[in-house]
Amino acid sequence: MKLPNLNEIKNRLVPAKQEPVQQAQKKKKKKKRTSPYLDYMEHPKGKEKSSFIKKKKRGPAIPDDNWVKCKKCMNLVYKKDITEFKICPNCGNHFRMTPAERIKITCDPGSFEEWDAGLSTADPMGYPDYDEVIKTAQEKSGIREAVVTGKCTIDGNPTAIAIMDSHFMMGSMGSVVGEKITRAFERATNAELPIIVFTVSGGARMQEGIISLMQMAKVSEAVARHDDAGLLYITVITDPTTGGVTASFAMLGDIIIAEPKALIGFAGQRVIKATINQDLPQGFQRSEFQLEHGFVDRIIKRENLKTELAIILELHKKQG
Repeated sequence: MKLPNLNEIKNRLVPAKQEPVQQAQKKKKKKKRTSPYLDYMEHPKGKEKSSFIKKKKRGPAIPDDNWVKCKKCMNLVYKKDITEFKICPNCGNHFRMTPAERIKITCDPGSFEEWDAGLSTADPMGYPDYDEVIKTAQEKSGIREAVVTGKCTIDGNPTAIAIMDSHFMMGSMGSVVGEKITRAFERATNAELPIIVFTVSGGARMQEGIISLMQMAKVSEAVARHDDAGLLYITVITDPTTGGVTASFAMLGDIIIAEPKALIGFAGQRVIKATINQDLPQGFQRSEFQLEHGFVDRIIKRENLKTELAIILELHKKQG
């Protein structure tokens, strides 16, 4: 019997020396990718691509500014379906308007003459970044302040007019807003003109502190002098009219008209509910509720407003 060689025994007992990992990886052959997706991804531009992925066909682009969402019925409304009166064709909701849009549907063509267009807001309280806030609001709305005043004719009847704009800091009343409305009443008094004020506001402007609150008394005094002269003052309340504007000149009109479903109040519903600890009635603070409780004389739809205003102005025209 032949005995095994000593070297053979040693090789059996001691395992062969392992190759370094890097060398082992080099020796491994790379597997060819056969996935159509990977093949598609690795093709350079301009070469034929795999038919595994087909380019999705896109429909015609729809510009975002062609549609507006109604906040009442929550439907998307095609802008071309909205008339100059800016009323939702689905639910009748009255969209908010700019002074230029309001002038177009209210005043006789070419009759509007603006007053005090150059008045602009300063920073009486030194409020941080207030000048930047004003600049942004001016760029957004295209006007210098939250109210436009002037005179016009409505079906031939001359009248002074003031139109507040929710697009400018939510129509908040600062020193310039109060000054422009006061001057409008004073000019109307001197010229023996009736005056119509379209209100929309979140209230007094907090950036002007006590100065904004003083406008409530200043405008109300001008309203009183206009009333003492025996002249007509019509308020048209639009959505929303709240805060210090409601607490002053908005509710001082000889005739108070409101648009349908307009929010009219002083404090917000949550504040009132938390203060009195009671549930509020259905439709609280809406124009229909205010009409039922005697705070509003009449609710008129926007498309009928010019005709109604013309009739009222004609009936109250000063004789002689």
